[in-house]
Amino acid sequence: MTISEADLLAKVPDGLFIGGEWVESTSGRSIDVQDPSTGSVIKTIADASVADGARALDAAVAAQESWAATPPRVRGEILRSAFDLLQERADEFALLMTLEMGKPLAEARGEVTYGGEFLRWFSEEAVRITGRYGSNPEGTGRMIVTHLPVGPSYLITPWNFPLAMATRKIAPAIAAGCTSVIKPAELTPLTTLYFARLLEDAGLPAGVVNVITTSTSGEVSEPIIADPRLRKLSFTGSTHVGQALLRQAAGGVLRTSMELGGNAPFLVFEDADLSAAVDGAMAAKFRNIGQACTAANRFIVHESVADEFARLVTERVSGMKVGRGTEEGVTIGPLINDAAVAKADELVQDAVSRGASVLTGGTVLDRDGTFYAPTVVSGVAAGSDILREEIFGPVLSIITFTDEADAVAKANDTEYGLVSYAYTRDLARGQRLIESLQTGMMGLNVGVVSNAAAPFGGVKSSGVGREGGFEGIHEYLETKYVLTPNPFA
Repeated sequence: MTISEADLLAKVPDGLFIGGEWVESTSGRSIDVQDPSTGSVIKTIADASVADGARALDAAVAAQESWAATPPRVRGEILRSAFDLLQERADEFALLMTLEMGKPLAEARGEVTYGGEFLRWFSEEAVRITGRYGSNPEGTGRMIVTHLPVGPSYLITPWNFPLAMATRKIAPAIAAGCTSVIKPAELTPLTTLYFARLLEDAGLPAGVVNVITTSTSGEVSEPIIADPRLRKLSFTGSTHVGQALLRQAAGGVLRTSMELGGNAPFLVFEDADLSAAVDGAMAAKFRNIGQACTAANRFIVHESVADEFARLVTERVSGMKVGRGTEEGVTIGPLINDAAVAKADELVQDAVSRGASVLTGGTVLDRDGTFYAPTVVSGVAAGSDILREEIFGPVLSIITFTDEADAVAKANDTEYGLVSYAYTRDLARGQRLIESLQTGMMGLNVGVVSNAAAPFGGVKSSGVGREGGFEGIHEYLETKYVLTPNPFA
């Protein structure tokens, strides 16, 4: 049965989740959560103080020993129960994300599927934490290598994928035997609060996951990170904030996972299947309204097919329907706030001032909410801000290249290295690009790479560590080596 927006919002907790209880903030302050498609307040929730952050960490520390001792099968079954409950409540979570973040409902349903897969994947990985045993090379002893939970973890998630970014961090922590405090973004905290309620229903013991929502992130986070009982920090967000958090984490020599900014190149070679490349471009650029760290930022197209590629994408982009994510047929929702709209427009205007042409869009839409027209810009000149900065909006910018070396040089001309995309029918060229493009992930003739079974992460200023895949659970495990005497000596 379809639930109304008001009934759904009434089901979402408005307090902090600490030690298995929903509690009020000691600050007495509150946060107003807005619908970016209208600007209206949809719910008011607790605004955590420094003292609340300390309470949450206390709860995580208190639960750590018993949770680490919980059999892996039990931990996995709780995650599997959470996965099953999420399937039952998929429509509610999709609608909630659309209300607080703005993405079209169809995309929100896709995020429920994607986010759920982290629960299922790590429910299976919990029982596959293994070690090794064998003779040392000299034959004088036996080496035992085992993996143990890192310990209490602080998880900071971004606003753009409210469910998937939470499950991508919480699920491996639970599977590995780590307790955690999670702090969702101030702009989209409701999905995480509702997910904590789901974890309660799945049977997660008190204190294993704690949720604090706050408008003073830096003030609340700093003492948590400085506390010697904390052993792990995971953050998804901007490189600038990630660098600051890494400096703080250095004091306690914390294990860190940092998924930071991106500036993804999308290469289209002269031999590419243009129809497939355009399909990939639409997915890589406009998924989540362009508000994704994996969004293609720079479309680097061979000069012989650039005009045709531009014509084909412009035809598709100009036909996109803009509106509230709950409306039928909408493919482009609002940007998250006024600052995001202003940034997208500034980047487009800078490109135009340097000689670029707007083929469609390029305007702030005059309507309620924070909307920017889906845009295609071609002939972007070297040095334009749009080639250096992450757009985080529905703007597709096109530059050209002459040969493979030129394409690779332009693709790598950035401090970032999260993901790249390339379209070519030449197998050998594709193999060369795998090694020459400086990114942690790559889509070869595909426009979406994210998968719970794959290691997600970047190189250079795009971060350290990996989330998802076999690698993801090891971000929450320490390796311990033991030597014993040769039992036959």
